[in-house]
Amino acid sequence: MSVYVNNITIDSGVEFSLPLTILDNVGASALNLTGYACSAMMRKHSKSSAATTFNVGITSAAEGKIALGLASTITSALKEGRYVYDILLTTPTNMKSIVVEGMVLVRVGITS
Repeated sequence: MSVYVNNITIDSGVEFSLPLTILDNVGASALNLTGYACSAMMRKHSKSSAATTFNVGITSAAEGKIALGLASTITSALKEGRYVYDILLTTPTNMKSIVVEGMVLVRVGITS
């Protein structure tokens, strides 16, 4: 499975939600996620021991739709700057693959 690059921006102190559609390699159609598990993390850099775990939900398995999320309490604790993230899919037969990766820009607002 190929890796799709998607850079995102998270505003500090607000709830974050990002809907995504996972595509298969063959015909670029939606991958049926029935029986799959998803997880996602962000870190300051790939070797960092500190990680923030996204809430990941499969919103429509047949249509390959997932959603990443972070509560406002979590985004409030993030330091401003750049991070890296990825999304890991686990198949029903326990095969694991990274399907999305990219940069995260955390922005802190000026007006309170």
